Amino acid sequence: MLKVIIESPYAGDITKNIAYARKCVLDSLKRGEAPIASHLLYTQPDILNDDIPEERKLGIAAGLAWKDVADLHVFYTDLGWSDGMQEAHRDTNLEVEFRNLD
Repeated sequence: MLKVIIESPYAGDITKNIAYARKCVLDSLKRGEAPIASHLLYTQPDILNDDIPEERKLGIAAGLAWKDVADLHVFYTDLGWSDGMQEAHRDTNLEVEFRNLD
């Protein structure tokens, strides 16, 4: 199984973006991959608050730490690119793939 970092928008319409990110994780699982979507994990209630800059920075750093063990960095782009996705794309050292769900 490939270990995959999933990127999709979070900020903005958070409810819509969380639903989309869950579909992205499912898509990755159906491809036989082992995905991590840190923006879904770390932004859950009682973990980190994306509206607090220090907590957002911590979550981004923790998510990008997975680059050390991941095989692929996947960007789901149906909803466009968030600032966090752009930053992750600039900073990746992994093979990159762009995907759409439709």
